[in-house]
Order: sequence, then C-alpha cells, then structure tokens
Amino acid sequence: MVIKPKIRGFICTNAHPVGCAESVQRQIDYVKSQSFEGNKPKNVLIIGSSTGYGLASRIVSAFGYQAKTLGVFFEKPGTEKKTGSAGWYNTVAFQNAAKKEGLWAKNINGDAFSDEIKQKTIETIKEELGQVDLVIYSLASPRRTDPKTGETYSSTLKPIGNSVTTKNLNTSKRIIDEVTVEAANQEEIDNTIKVMGGEDWEMWISALSDAGVLADGFKTTAYTYIGKKLTWPIYGHATIGKAKEDLDRAAAQINEATSALNGKAYVSSLNAVVTQASSAIPIMPLYISALFKVMKQDGTYEGVIQQITGLYKENLMSDSPRFDEGGHLFQNYKELEDDVQARVQAIWDSVDTDTIDELTDYKGYHQEFLHLFGFDYDNVDYEAEVNPEQDLPGLI
Repeated sequence: MVIKPKIRGFICTNAHPVGCAESVQRQIDYVKSQSFEGNKPKNVLIIGSSTGYGLASRIVSAFGYQAKTLGVFFEKPGTEKKTGSAGWYNTVAFQNAAKKEGLWAKNINGDAFSDEIKQKTIETIKEELGQVDLVIYSLASPRRTDPKTGETYSSTLKPIGNSVTTKNLNTSKRIIDEVTVEAANQEEIDNTIKVMGGEDWEMWISALSDAGVLADGFKTTAYTYIGKKLTWPIYGHATIGKAKEDLDRAAAQINEATSALNGKAYVSSLNAVVTQASSAIPIMPLYISALFKVMKQDGTYEGVIQQITGLYKENLMSDSPRFDEGGHLFQNYKELEDDVQARVQAIWDSVDTDTIDELTDYKGYHQEFLHLFGFDYDNVDYEAEVNPEQDLPGLI
C-alpha cells in the first residue's frame, strides 16, 4: 500500500516502515560518529525500548558500547490492510541493523506492567545473558493494570489546586488560542501516580533482584522532565509532576533495597522533546516550538539521540556525574539556563497566530512529530508501494 500520514489532532494513527527505518538509521549513524570511552555496560535491559528516549537508550547501548540489549515494549505489527505501530517498525529496523553488525539483541512484546512479562524477561536473562548491569526504565502509557489487584488505572494531565487557562498552540488548526484545564481531584492525582510514578519501576527491580539476574554494581535509571516556571502549571506542579516526583521516592527505595548489590538507581532529568505523549499536553507544543527556536539559534539544540548520548557519556556511565538540586542526573541544563528560559518566555508572551512561523520553530516541531511515525524524510519515496507486514526477528 501507499502510506500517507493520518493525523487527528495530536495523534497520528499510522506509521511508515521505510521512514521509521530511516529514523532509526540516522540515530545509529549519529551514535557511531561519537566516541565512547570509560565505563561500558555489557548487558542492558530497556523497559520501553521501541520509541523516544527508550529507543535512543537502546541504540546508544548497542551501537555506542556494543552491549547486548534486551528490549521490552508493547507494539502492534502491521497487517495486510493496516500499518503497524511506529514502535514495531523502529524495532524491526533496530534488530536488522544490530544483526548486520553482529550485535546480540532480542525482544519481548507485551504489557510490561504485567507479572507475566516480567517473568518472561527474567527467564530470558537467565538463559541468554546471565545478568544485566544496566536497566533503563522508559515506559510511557496512559493506563496501567496493577498485577497484584487487577485494577486498571488511567492517568490525567491536569493542574493541581486550581484550573489553569493558558495560551496554547492548537496544532490541528495551526492557530494560537487559549485552553482551560480543570483541576484534578485527589483520585485523579493518585491514579496518575499509579500509572506514571515509580511503583512499577520498583516492581521490576525487585523481581530482577529476587531472581538473581542483577549484576553487582548494576545501574538503573528512569527518565523525567521537570522544566521551569512556564511549564509548571500543567506539567511540573500538576498530576504528571506528582507522578514524576514519585520516581524520586522509588529511586531511594531501590537504592536501599539493592545496597547489598551496590546498585545505583537514578532519575535522569532530560530535555523537552517531541513525543506522542508531549504533543498531548497543553502548553508543550508551543513551549517546545519556542524552545527549538532559541536553542537552534544558540547552536545548543539536541534531539532525543543527542540527549541520551550525552546522558550516557557525561552522567550515567561517568565516574563524576552531574546532579541538579533535586539529586537527578542533570542532562537538561542547557534548556534550563536563565537566558534560554527568558527568551522562550518573551516568545510565549508575544506570539500570535500570524507570527507562529516567524517567532517559533513550529515547522521544526511539526517535522519532528511526523518523524516519530516515519513521515517527512526527504530521502523516502512516500508514493511507493510498501508492505505494512514487517517480520520482527529476535522476538521471544
């Protein structure tokens, strides 16, 4: 079939396998252009490995450090009449590239919140790797079923305390308007923490530790975004912010529980980037478009793969990591500089529908959104027939 993007609001409902392969290859090429010295992970488990920061972590682990990687994700393959998810095609491309270079890589597709997938992962590690020395936790899901109770929780993107009315970049209409988001109640706050907080990360590390598949001195990290004043009303000081705070609690618990293994659990603070999740959050499309404008002017812009490459080299695998005031691995320091934030705020205050392209980099934002699904690459023929059914090698 000929595959063109199908976009509804902030959602793209299809993906292009050739374009996704191009996206993965560009990230691999970037990583291979860098040098990686010092501490090196050998066996890496990436929970949430098929898109965004999780995929980038897998690429850096494999093509930067030549580590063996086991990826866990929940993606849909294509059928004769319907495309698969972008994460499926990303993983196919990663797997093919890894095989070409003789890198060990295998995949588990299923609900990472479930006990079943945790056990399947443990069995695979025992049989194939023995132990893992790095565990990346990069899940992004709107809902989670607690394996202990069977109850399903849904997250919300709402402020806490009072409703918020804010300027907004309406991506479906391509206009600047206003959006009002009602305040969350306590149940919504609690549910968001259950879905996006640190409980499942803890469960993973506990299960891996109990099974004896964590190496002595292992490291683990979960990813967070904190931001500054402009994004706090709907992000940092909101339901999702409370969930991210729970990661700090989980990291402390993991460090205590794995002290006999000399384990180290970190929360890594990363840049605002274009993801399927961030595009759904009011404020973020306009904020990121303004941020891109400023950071590209300064030559400090970093995409997902640049951020993760820096995180590994400067922090995660470094003997002298950089921490922010909250004790997180501090990788988004360029975004949070006072001068950068002041200039983003100035754009925010003055931009209107007529000046979107002049004052922001919305074109860059939109292109990165399309890239998430394999679209808008200049060297991909989008008029060509493509088979949406792509086999995934290395699937357990």
